[in-house]
Amino acid sequence: MSAARATEADRDLLRAAIGLSRSCPPSTTAFSVGAIVAGADGGVLADGYSRRDDPHDHAEEAALRAVAPGDPRLAGATIYSSLEPCSARASRPCSCTSLILATPIPRVVFAWREPSLFVDCEGAELLRAAGRTVVEVPELAELVRDVNRHLLG
Repeated sequence: MSAARATEADRDLLRAAIGLSRSCPPSTTAFSVGAIVAGADGGVLADGYSRRDDPHDHAEEAALRAVAPGDPRLAGATIYSSLEPCSARASRPCSCTSLILATPIPRVVFAWREPSLFVDCEGAELLRAAGRTVVEVPELAELVRDVNRHLLG
């Protein structure tokens, strides 16, 4: 099976998600992440960023909360996240990977694999194992590292 590839539209929406991460309230204990849920037509259904509504919010969580769970557009949607969706959390019982898997969203695009600074992450592997298409866009990872430079020493 060949790896899924990012389109120029994917890169544009991922850059927009990275832009959202710059709005995150600062934290020394969590990454600054932006996320966008886009419909099959590329239109933005919802967006979010870490700590937007609550100090413990993750970006994907905030974005998914803004879309009705039964919205039929989710079946053809893509979620864009500047950082790989987490597979474990210290602050809440549900990881972002679990939240995504609770939806029919078939496709996930992210820029940077989560480093093991806070937790070990296997979000991409779990999403793929569940049959979701996962696209990593590493050429945009440096933009995400820049936003989180304060955590990287």
